[in-house]
Amino acid sequence: MATNTELEAICEISLKSPKKYKVLLLNDDYTSMEFVIDVLVRIFHKNFQEAEVIMLQVHESGKGVCGIYTHEIAETKVAQVHQRARDNGFPLRAQMEEE
Repeated sequence: MATNTELEAICEISLKSPKKYKVLLLNDDYTSMEFVIDVLVRIFHKNFQEAEVIMLQVHESGKGVCGIYTHEIAETKVAQVHQRARDNGFPLRAQMEEE
């Protein structure tokens, strides 16, 4: 039979939240600001004002956070950005970082 301490440890382990990952867009010299806004609206479901703020952050700082997700969702978002950029002839890159 498990002791109270063992049960608390088991409960604590099972209640841990999954790690979260930031998805970042990276600045380049070729991708249009309009395309970045479009990506933010379509893939990350940002409204125009939010997308514009993130786009300017990418442009001015070199990168901007688009959202924070579980590993699988972040990975999917990065792949969607790369596919959409490739389909439209842009070199836009995204990456994920553990939060």
